[in-house]
Amino acid sequence: MNHIRFFATALAFTVSALADVTPASLFQDHAVLQRDKPVPIWGTADAGETVSVTFGAQTLSTVAGSDGRWTVTLAPLPASATPAALTLKGKNTVVLQDIVVGEVWLASGQSNMEWPLARAYDPDLEQLTARFPLIREIKVKRTTASAPATRFEGAWRSATPETVAQFSAVAYLFARELHLALDVPVGIVNSTWGGTPIETWMSAGVLKSDPAFAVVASRWTKQLSDFEIAKSAHAEKTRAWEAAKSAAEARGEKFVEAAPAAPKTPVWEPSALYNGMISPLLPYGLRGAIWYQGESNAGRAAEYRALFGAMIQSWRSDFAQGDFPFYWTQLASFRTGTGAGNPDGTDWAALREAQTRTLALPATGQVVTTDVGDFSDIHPKAKLPVARRLARLALHRTYGFASLADSGPVFAGFQAAPADPAAQPASPAALRVNFTPVDRGLRQPAPAVAGFEVAGEDRVFHPATARIEKGSVVVGSPKVTTPVAVRYAWRNATDAALCDDLGLPVPPFRSDTW
Repeated sequence: MNHIRFFATALAFTVSALADVTPASLFQDHAVLQRDKPVPIWGTADAGETVSVTFGAQTLSTVAGSDGRWTVTLAPLPASATPAALTLKGKNTVVLQDIVVGEVWLASGQSNMEWPLARAYDPDLEQLTARFPLIREIKVKRTTASAPATRFEGAWRSATPETVAQFSAVAYLFARELHLALDVPVGIVNSTWGGTPIETWMSAGVLKSDPAFAVVASRWTKQLSDFEIAKSAHAEKTRAWEAAKSAAEARGEKFVEAAPAAPKTPVWEPSALYNGMISPLLPYGLRGAIWYQGESNAGRAAEYRALFGAMIQSWRSDFAQGDFPFYWTQLASFRTGTGAGNPDGTDWAALREAQTRTLALPATGQVVTTDVGDFSDIHPKAKLPVARRLARLALHRTYGFASLADSGPVFAGFQAAPADPAAQPASPAALRVNFTPVDRGLRQPAPAVAGFEVAGEDRVFHPATARIEKGSVVVGSPKVTTPVAVRYAWRNATDAALCDDLGLPVPPFRSDTW
């Protein structure tokens, strides 16, 4: 009888729980809603249940579908720093407190976006001065999923000295610049995971949409196959090891051989993070996205270029808010590449180029960080320059601060500069490299202009001497009689630091397509 009573009670509780109106995971106390755009509000309830949503002067009603999902869309809201309640009513009532309206940005990518403020430069000062109750972050818990999820774990938190240490350093500092410039609340949806390749952040549908992306599935299939082979080999080695151990013990001998190491389980299944950490966010009202990722795809630059553009376009489609701004951070300098500790490799340079070419998409922008990297650390601590440069992009391109510079000078071509035999010492044939814009000048903080290389028709690049001259840079090398191509900062790690009068760096480039 007790078992029957327990079962009946549990069943009644389950039915009651299913009937509860439940908002989607992003709708919690302290949330930030996007201003000046339609605001989708959604969640679950009993199938067929009538649900009403009230925020400010707006009250909307809908009926939950057969799957229990319901959605309403509030009319655009003006910015408001005054805390308000968001009320959901069905068979139960949910009241969410301290809701504000302002700017919402999705921050995503791998470890350099995830990197907490506590591990950036000046963490003690940054924590001490973090008194911004209207800057708020929700961190999506690291989650993989084999199919698109609808919920995640995480909570909105205001930026205070007690909480900000674990905020994304780049995202928080970016949000702070926007908050100070716009004087509105700023919310950051932090969906990040270190060490992740881009294909994990893309939906399965997109990865199947282009034959060029088949390499992603093939690579994953091979990883799984190799793992199964390695597991079988490990089991056989383990049996042999156990037999040898037993035999030694039977002889009274000491057995010191270590057990065979188990093979590593494959990680980063394609689409797993999109399913677990992006899908539950759809279609939350956003102003745009900031992205810092690519280190895990270095060595596959051509593939990355296609994947990156497809990911941006698919996210925009999935959030159903048009071509929202998408700004990213180009890879910093780091000693990596074809050899251990090799700064002269070019796989990161090629990945940077793939990122740059993605600027062909509308409403995109990138910040250059080769000048603030750390040769010996893949996680440079100088996050404030990164955040401020992202903020420049957003303030100029998204919020209309036209007088604010948003990037450094960009390569605009070159022409031959003939040799000057009268010079002391005689100058070799050179190239005059031009940039745009030219109104903010060029400067090099270091004693010499570094990072340039030139090549002749043999396509062999040599380090070049360089000098700034009337808004351009003249480059040449005694080893190149007739230069026909120039590269700048085209290495994994580079001392290149050419910038404009504001300190905004020149992006890496190459004039050739070799």
